Amino acid sequence: MDVRKAKKKDLEQLSVLFDKYRIFYKQSPDVNRSKLFLKKRMKRKESVIFVAEERNELIGFTQLFPIFSSVSMKRTWLLNDLYVNERSRGIGAATALLNAAREFGAETNSKWLLLQTAADNLTAQKVYEKNGWIRETDIFYRADL
Repeated sequence: MDVRKAKKKDLEQLSVLFDKYRIFYKQSPDVNRSKLFLKKRMKRKESVIFVAEERNELIGFTQLFPIFSSVSMKRTWLLNDLYVNERSRGIGAATALLNAAREFGAETNSKWLLLQTAADNLTAQKVYEKNGWIRETDIFYRADL
């Protein structure tokens, strides 16, 4: 398995994976909108996407968005998305993607990485904890914008 930054040539396969990720979070399927969303992020350099590839097929991805810590005056990264194709789970792709994100955070001299997942996504939570991520409970958000 190879883990690397996504390239323009990956957009077709990546869009399918991204759409499956969105469907997991109970969104309506829309590969075309998924493709457009990813294309804009890549073109505008608004996110960094790592992909896991095996035998010329993308099997997973993670997407990071830049944010900043005012207190430390340093960049941080929001690991907003992580997905591994169902048939490829259990072979270490999620761990490899998390490691790539961690290494990227270190390379960019970031203060930390932050992620959020659904409270009922216990499988993902186990993967994060197994890979050294620490759970915090002091997060507030507003969704009625």
